[in-house]
Amino acid sequence: MSEIYTGIDLGTNSIKIVVAEKINDKFHVLAAVSSPSKGIKNGFIEDNKSAMASIKTALKKAEEALGFKIMKVIACIPTTNCCMDIVTGSVAIVDYNEITGTDVSNVLLESLKNQDFSERELVTAMPIHFTIDGNTNVKDPKGMKGSTLEVRAVVSTVPKEELYHLLEGLKQSGVETVDIAFNSVGDYYTIKNRKYDDLVGAIINIGESTTSVSVFNKGIMIKNSILPVGSNNVDKDITYAFKSKSEDSRKIKETFALALSSYADEEEIYTLHFDKDTTKEVNQVMASKVVEARVREILKLAKNDIKNLTNREIRYIIVTGGLTELSGFSYLVEQEYGFVAKVCDNQMMGVRHNEFSSCYGIVKYFDDKLQLRGKQYEMISKENQQALRTMDSSLSKENLLHKVFGHFFEH
Repeated sequence: MSEIYTGIDLGTNSIKIVVAEKINDKFHVLAAVSSPSKGIKNGFIEDNKSAMASIKTALKKAEEALGFKIMKVIACIPTTNCCMDIVTGSVAIVDYNEITGTDVSNVLLESLKNQDFSERELVTAMPIHFTIDGNTNVKDPKGMKGSTLEVRAVVSTVPKEELYHLLEGLKQSGVETVDIAFNSVGDYYTIKNRKYDDLVGAIINIGESTTSVSVFNKGIMIKNSILPVGSNNVDKDITYAFKSKSEDSRKIKETFALALSSYADEEEIYTLHFDKDTTKEVNQVMASKVVEARVREILKLAKNDIKNLTNREIRYIIVTGGLTELSGFSYLVEQEYGFVAKVCDNQMMGVRHNEFSSCYGIVKYFDDKLQLRGKQYEMISKENQQALRTMDSSLSKENLLHKVFGHFFEH
């Protein structure tokens, strides 16, 4: 069976799609697309017509890179209005047999029995630990023997109306949503390692119009808040300071200014053109001071939110989102938070830009979820798998790209 999964993240400014294949327990990106979005705000669809067109365009770009049509996706959803509860469940194991993935699924379903899902929809059920005949803190019980399997889990839900509107939008765009996960969960799975799985930490994702602040305990999101400020506030500040057009403001932010003005160069100039005879020069120091002021404010607000969310000792802080790609951003994070914090550093080829952190991470989350339950799932047809293999094998052994990336295809 081919383990190829597609994640999609509907952002205010762009739609991200990542298609990745798991080979020998390692993921390899087959396609990664960031495409402009319209009709979408804070992860939800506001204008159906514009959103459908944007989603279809993004899907088409990914499909052109793959050579086949994307039919199924795992969707990122925002943590807006999410609620989290701790639940427990217990099931009997017949004849003291080995515990299977089916038993894991059954005990998780049992833990949900007393939950009211009349107005809210389940998003995730994340096991904190399993217990087998009194033996607690079991992470994965499959293959172990016992008479009773218990689970303690964190259940996350969102309002049905908001979620169903998003899922219907994806359906109308021609794709089936096979699973959903919060953006923050995707961010965590992008940076997930054994060290973080044992600690309490926070992940800050600076989006286009909002900033998500999430607290994780041993790899499970336990608290979350949304700040009504994001990357587009930087654009607005630049526009206000220099009377620039919106497209110039974005270019100044993304390609000219630095996150830390002390590293900027006064000799570097960006020329604004207002009309045929009117121009204005903005040096890099001036632009960077505007950017730095807003970014520092966002980081300070996020820091205060972390304190409000938990009184536990925070052992790590990861900052992600497209804005973190600004030159000097990591130094600014260090100044505000100290050495406990760092910018997301995803080394996976094809998705190294931090705008993909949520989208890439939910692919890994979905695979981890399947493994725990002992399940497999095919997101692409056998015909499309063959088409992908044919496309891969058609690459010449002498081709430079094949020499560099050949290990992706030879399996």
